[in-house]
Amino acid sequence: MEHSGWADERYGAVADVFARNFAEFDELGAAVTVFVDGRKVVDLWGGVADEGTGRAWQQDTVVPVFSCAKGIVSVCAHLLAQQGRLDLDAPVATYWPEFARGGKETITPRMVLGHRAGLPVLDATPTFAEITEWTPVVRAIEDQEPLWAPGETYEYHAHVFGFLLGEVIRRITGLTPGACFRAAVADDLGLRTWIGLPERELGSLARLVEAPGRPPMPGPESMLTRMVTMNGAFVFPGVDVPHGWNDPALLGAEIPGAGAVSSARGLATLYAAAATGVDGSERLLSRDTVTDAVREQSGGTSWLGFDMGVRWGSGFLLDAPAFRPTLGPRSFANDGSGGQFAFGDDEFGVGFAYVANKMIGHGDARANRLVAAVRECLGER
Repeated sequence: MEHSGWADERYGAVADVFARNFAEFDELGAAVTVFVDGRKVVDLWGGVADEGTGRAWQQDTVVPVFSCAKGIVSVCAHLLAQQGRLDLDAPVATYWPEFARGGKETITPRMVLGHRAGLPVLDATPTFAEITEWTPVVRAIEDQEPLWAPGETYEYHAHVFGFLLGEVIRRITGLTPGACFRAAVADDLGLRTWIGLPERELGSLARLVEAPGRPPMPGPESMLTRMVTMNGAFVFPGVDVPHGWNDPALLGAEIPGAGAVSSARGLATLYAAAATGVDGSERLLSRDTVTDAVREQSGGTSWLGFDMGVRWGSGFLLDAPAFRPTLGPRSFANDGSGGQFAFGDDEFGVGFAYVANKMIGHGDARANRLVAAVRECLGER
């Protein structure tokens, strides 16, 4: 496959794997960007952004990146903590008094960041329109009782993660999380990364497709489906229907747990800026902040009885050979259910992101192969 962009000669192995992914996984459109020590060393893109029209993937193409949104929200939370404006271990109710109802008085932002707050799903069933209005979800969270004693176990807080932390961010800054991210980070760095895609960017948006044979979601009563669809308000992945992840109405709203849209370069620059700074700028997250973020909060068997080998720090996936191998104990990452993956590592000086528009499903190896190639190239530097 002919791809565009470039790779530093020492990182040619990454370009080789990127090309092989198109051949071996029938990749549709994709991009990968890698920074090392604040300098871009890989920036590649190729394939088709929209299968229906044949529009090619361009340098500035953006794509829904699902739960990579959690990394964006987490960077904002850690920045506020670093500035002394947010104590991750104080009760959420310190910043949001109405939250302290129904057994939630002791819940801290760190419990949410580690998926330990007991709020993986809401009992309430706000409509799609209500969810995009923000406040109805906030009220539903205030009314919700935890499903387990907060802090005792963990389960993925699919959408509640973004709304809960997003409201804490809003209480402190006056800005919703997507707006806070643009003001605090993205505008200065020129990132093509949004929670709430501006309408002017719809022309550069890649369209998601599902790979043949991708397993369907379980039924609507399943806890997993309830978590991912907010009790049916969203259609997941819903590539061809309203309220799914190709719908401009969803992508234009602030759905901060899973509604981010980005280019590979946008996410890679974010993680490089967090870990090392880019092009000589000061790093966004201090070494102490990263140390705090990569301390394990959750792992092993979850509340629903799953053990997929996942390990969580405060808002980030940690290096997990069985689940998402990265570079080492200081790697901090997030992935998206379309196969997208992004991470930073201040020990190796890396910011990495891979995005794609073909959703393969569980066991998708495309990003892992690229990360392995980066690891191999770093060994030679």
